[in-house]
Amino acid sequence: MKLKKQDSQIYKLINLETERQKTSLEMIPSENHSSPAVREALGSILTDKYAEGYPGKRYYAGLKYYDILEDLCRERAKKLFKVPHANVQPYSGSPANAAVYMAVCEPGDTVMGLALPMGGHLTHGWKVNFSAKFFKSVQYGVDEKTHLINYEEMEKLAKENKPKLIFVGATAYPRIFDWKRLGEIADSTGAYLAADIAHIAGLVAGGAHPSPVPYVHIVSTTTHKTLRGPRGGMIMVTEKGMKKDPELDKKIDKAIFPGFQGGPHMHQVAAIAVCLKEAATPAFKKYAAQIVKNSKALAEELKKLGFNLITCGTDNHLLLIDLRNKNISGSDAQIALEEAGITTNKNTIPYDPNPPFKPSGIRLGTPAITTRGMKEKEMQKIAGWMREVISNPKSAKRVRKEIASFCKKFPLPR
Repeated sequence: MKLKKQDSQIYKLINLETERQKTSLEMIPSENHSSPAVREALGSILTDKYAEGYPGKRYYAGLKYYDILEDLCRERAKKLFKVPHANVQPYSGSPANAAVYMAVCEPGDTVMGLALPMGGHLTHGWKVNFSAKFFKSVQYGVDEKTHLINYEEMEKLAKENKPKLIFVGATAYPRIFDWKRLGEIADSTGAYLAADIAHIAGLVAGGAHPSPVPYVHIVSTTTHKTLRGPRGGMIMVTEKGMKKDPELDKKIDKAIFPGFQGGPHMHQVAAIAVCLKEAATPAFKKYAAQIVKNSKALAEELKKLGFNLITCGTDNHLLLIDLRNKNISGSDAQIALEEAGITTNKNTIPYDPNPPFKPSGIRLGTPAITTRGMKEKEMQKIAGWMREVISNPKSAKRVRKEIASFCKKFPLPR
């Protein structure tokens, strides 16, 4: 009630957004609904302090409890992901990845990553990003027919170019990564191998996706998405990473502070600690498994309804749909679905003949709707609504009412 009196405009906007989320299906795969406990920590008095440095070596006074808090968060990350070192200070995923480059590369070094149009991330060496402007970027892709990562071509590129660092991870790749094969490719060229598990961290933590930890040197991630925490980031160093470079943990820490960031956001670190504790529970393990079950069920139903799925399905939390046979662009489909109460995002497909702002596909996922308690039966209903709206965008307003009523059965976490 204090916010209402102090700033009624912001109060109103928060309430409007709360109502939108309550009555809509949030299906962008990089989004989720965090718990009230996570949000409580994020909105705590911890936001009021600077904490530059690391536990036991700070540059400000009054940080006794912050040291305990950060150590607790780091230990939870190490235990959950089975790694010897974790840095929980990155503000988000992109700064975390930037710090990885800073830790193991010099400007001009060769780096490799999955190309953005093939499902990769900007920070994996795409031409407009710092990762291509400050480093020599070599991009690998997916097979033109299967849309799966072409490991043979990737290995060939790695041996030809001898990269210092190889990034593996994606924003729009619906299949499981062959971490063992990737580790062998990196080892054969002497490269550091970094797994960016931002999208699948919750699935890895919950045992619903194979862990990269035994095969890579560094793991970076965001802490929202499938991990269901606040917006934040982490970098972890594996046993394999420490064997390759005994100073790697120190290099990572120095790259974050003082190399790349100032004081950590300790309210964010506290909220990350909460989500890591939640992710270590049996309930979260069931949740992670249900995300994948829902994703697979949605994929199968959409295929029955005539949708073309990139890679013909999914192994994880997301789907990428090629809409060309539906005679609608990804951007127009996104608009129509949003009007109906289904939030997705327009997305390029591999080898897309159309431009990024008018792409051929849409990307969607199941983390947020699974958090609300939806299961396979509900995926059938959602697929039906999607077909109806994409086939006839004029039906969006009517479908919107149906979805708003449907959402009442699946309240947001509170």
